[in-house]
Amino acid sequence: MSVTTKWIDIKGDDGTFGAYLAVPHTGKGPGIVLLQEIFGVNEHIRSVAEQYAADGFVVLVPDLFWRQGARIELGYDEASMPRAYELYQSIDFAKTMADITLTAKTLRALPEVEGKIASVGYCFGGLLSYNMAADGSVDMAVGYYGGGIQNQLDKADSITVPLQLHFGDADSHIPNDAVAAIAAKLEDKDNVEIHVYPGADHGFNCSHRGSYHLQASVHAHGNTLVFLSENL
Repeated sequence: MSVTTKWIDIKGDDGTFGAYLAVPHTGKGPGIVLLQEIFGVNEHIRSVAEQYAADGFVVLVPDLFWRQGARIELGYDEASMPRAYELYQSIDFAKTMADITLTAKTLRALPEVEGKIASVGYCFGGLLSYNMAADGSVDMAVGYYGGGIQNQLDKADSITVPLQLHFGDADSHIPNDAVAAIAAKLEDKDNVEIHVYPGADHGFNCSHRGSYHLQASVHAHGNTLVFLSENL
């Protein structure tokens, strides 16, 4: 199944940033705001966008590091890690959320989008997707190994849209007690799903990383597609 891809420009209050657009072969579908890791809109994230487009979704991936430099793209080798953390630590969270909200509005307005829109985020993007669920800027949200969600549980009461979260029980960055705290806070919400995958480490969905876990990645993608199809 072929998909069409291109970069588009989104004009914000303090500048213009790029976003990677992937459209299914049908030309139309529900929308997904896909949210990057701390490595930029790199080859892996673009491939994930194309995968969801092949599944039938119109996917838009904002370049969240544009203020530090347009289209910064990092790998997962040891040499790239310091720069990735430097970029992550230098962002303005409020401005980043404003960029994402604007991306969601842009996605809704695209003629290719039919129906509702979701956010799907990985790592840093998983935390951002959780925040999108809390502020209601999307119709549903999915987050993969979102670090720091346990520190923003005060936002959980604001969540009214369907939310699905994915974690590995061997995550070297997100302790199991953090996942337990998230689950406890959200357990009374019947529109929230939390999946924990045995033996999976942080970044288990990324085939470009040494922590890639085939079984967890396949199961998580399947769970995500079912969740998206039921709610979009």
